[in-house]
Amino acid sequence: MQIIHTVAELRNALKSQTSVALVPTMGNLHAGHIHLATLAKQQAQCVVVSIFVNPLQFGANEDLASYPRTLDADCEKLKAAGVDIVFAPNVQEMYPNFNAATNDLGQTMIISAPPIAKELCGASRPGHFDGVATVVMKLFNIVMPQVAVFGKKDFQQLFIIRELVRQFNLPIAIIAGDTIREASGLAMSSRNGYLSQEQKTNAATLNTCLKQIVDSIYQGNTDFIGLEQAAAQNLNSNGWLTDYISIRSARTLSPASKEDTALVVLAAAKIGNTRLIDNIEFTRI
Repeated sequence: MQIIHTVAELRNALKSQTSVALVPTMGNLHAGHIHLATLAKQQAQCVVVSIFVNPLQFGANEDLASYPRTLDADCEKLKAAGVDIVFAPNVQEMYPNFNAATNDLGQTMIISAPPIAKELCGASRPGHFDGVATVVMKLFNIVMPQVAVFGKKDFQQLFIIRELVRQFNLPIAIIAGDTIREASGLAMSSRNGYLSQEQKTNAATLNTCLKQIVDSIYQGNTDFIGLEQAAAQNLNSNGWLTDYISIRSARTLSPASKEDTALVVLAAAKIGNTRLIDNIEFTRI
C-alpha cells in the first residue's frame, strides 16, 4: 500500500490506472470506514482512501482543532483491508492559497450547495455543506475516480454529493454504504471517541427513538410532526439536547407527506458536548 501526501505524486501513481474507486474520509477510522473501503474494492481495481480533516466544513465553534488525527493507526487498518493508496495531504496541498501565518485558507471559489443544505444539519452548521461539496469536488478532480463510496450515516451529505455529481455532469458512480453499528445500535462515528462510557451507553437511545418512529409509521401513524416532537421530548428527558428529528422523503429530502412511501427519519442531537447524527431509511406500503 502506498501512502501519498502530494497531488503530483498521486496523479503520477494513478496515471496508468483505468479503474479507480475513491473513499473520502477525515480519518480516525472505524469499522464503518473499512466497510466502505471493502465496497470500493468490489467496484474497481485500484482503491484510494483519502484522509483529510477539511477546515472548510468546520464552523468557528466546532471541533476542528481537537478532531482526532490517527494517521498511523488508520493506515494499518487500510493496509489490512487491501487498500491500494492512502492519500493524506496537508492543508497547503488541498488549499494552494493557504496562508499559514493567518490561517486563512484563501479559498475564494466555493461551491454553493442547494437550498436543502441550509436545512437539517445545515441549519445549525451554516456553510458546512458548501465546505463538504468544495473539498469533495477537489478530491474528484485530483483522483478522477470512476466510482466514489460514501456512507449512509450522513444521509444529507450523501444526497448533496449525488446532486453535485448529477448537476456537474461528473462521470462518477456514487455507491452508498450502509451504516455500521455497535451492538447497542449506536451508529459508529469518529466522534463516539469523545463519549464517556456512561454517555456511550445512553447514546444508543438516539437509534431507539428513530426505530420507534419507524414502527409507528408502519402501524399507520401519519402524524409526522407529532412523532418528531414526541421523539425529541423523549431524547431531551434522557439528557440530550436535540437539534432536530425530521421525517423526510428519501428521494427529495423535503418534509414527508402522507403520499410519500420512500422515507427517511433523520436526527441530530448532543449528548454532553458531542453532537451525533443518525437516520433510518425505510419504505412504507
